[in-house]
Amino acid sequence: MKKLIHWMCGGLSICCTMILSAVIYWQTQLPNDYKVQRGEDFVVSQTVTAQMLFDTEDSRVQSVGKQTGDRYHSTLKWCGIFPIKDVSVEVVDTTVVVLGGMPFGIKLYTDGVLIVSLSQVDTSSGKSCPAQKAGLKVGDVIVSVNGKAVYTNEEVSELVKNSAGKPMVFRVRRDGIVSTVTFQAERSVSENCYKAGLWVRDSSAGIGTVTFYSAKNDILAGLGHPICDVDTGKIMPISTGEIVPARIYSVTRSTAGSPGELRGGFENGSLGTLIGNTEAGIFAVMDSGLAGATVEIAMKQDVCEGPAKMYTTISGTKPDWYDVSIKQVNYRDPSIVRNMIIEITDERLLQKTGGIVQGMSGSPIIQNGKLVGAVTHVLVNDPTKGYA
Repeated sequence: MKKLIHWMCGGLSICCTMILSAVIYWQTQLPNDYKVQRGEDFVVSQTVTAQMLFDTEDSRVQSVGKQTGDRYHSTLKWCGIFPIKDVSVEVVDTTVVVLGGMPFGIKLYTDGVLIVSLSQVDTSSGKSCPAQKAGLKVGDVIVSVNGKAVYTNEEVSELVKNSAGKPMVFRVRRDGIVSTVTFQAERSVSENCYKAGLWVRDSSAGIGTVTFYSAKNDILAGLGHPICDVDTGKIMPISTGEIVPARIYSVTRSTAGSPGELRGGFENGSLGTLIGNTEAGIFAVMDSGLAGATVEIAMKQDVCEGPAKMYTTISGTKPDWYDVSIKQVNYRDPSIVRNMIIEITDERLLQKTGGIVQGMSGSPIIQNGKLVGAVTHVLVNDPTKGYA
């Protein structure tokens, strides 16, 4: 009997530990805020259920949660029994967009001039870096020189060359804060002119994939991640820019350790004007809209591990459907562009591309008939997988 009691206590202890571990796991994995579409029930998953909470004196018990803008709290429970935590829920309208999947070209000009590298100047007294002496850093954006706004590499270069070594006033933006820096160029012995000891960039161009178009506000979203400077890794600030039609001509296949790419070119014409280069991708105002099939945007609780479809273009301008699998969903990662890990399972796509390649960024992912995400990055060591 004592042995039986001992085994029962041990089993009970193990069960309690497993339940506690599961509750703690879900507490850390699940977000604190949700949105639910008007007319739909708030459902998290098969193992995590939600129970609406109301103040006993709330006279809106029968109507709350049914109208756009309503907010309420809900208790999440594991297996419908064990409380995990209370969360906030907001009722929103269903959002319907035109599905993307086609390639597009991006032409971006920076708001100011981005410092991408510092270098030494061979002065008569030895090697020197005037930019570093002034406190300038890689990633800084030069907004103006001596009160004159600058937008191109050439403008900065000419102003420095013609400074005759006199003090100059740079207005510089760093991490969103603009400050004044006093700068003095030095003469290069080998080039016989005044140099700043810095390299700058004023533009960028490339090809990505359209994620969706919203006819409601005439906005196109694409790429899925920001356009960053290749040297600094910093998000490039937009001054002006446009999106243009593009065509894919060939594919360089991805292999382990070497991501491939879609090779294409810009076509004539313009599709719209860039208005945002953000962590979630690029956004543009369209010139004349975009036609195509429409799809609902999913809420985050709609996304689950399992089969899905990717809509992308690997030749010409017309997208096609390919099978993928969502391997992991991460609500807690602070990075906007790494909420999911996906795997290409479509043999046709694997044969042609080896998996995810550069240029696919922005390709929409559809699960259960809803838009759940967009491709953002390839996993270099295993190009069959990537982030979304």
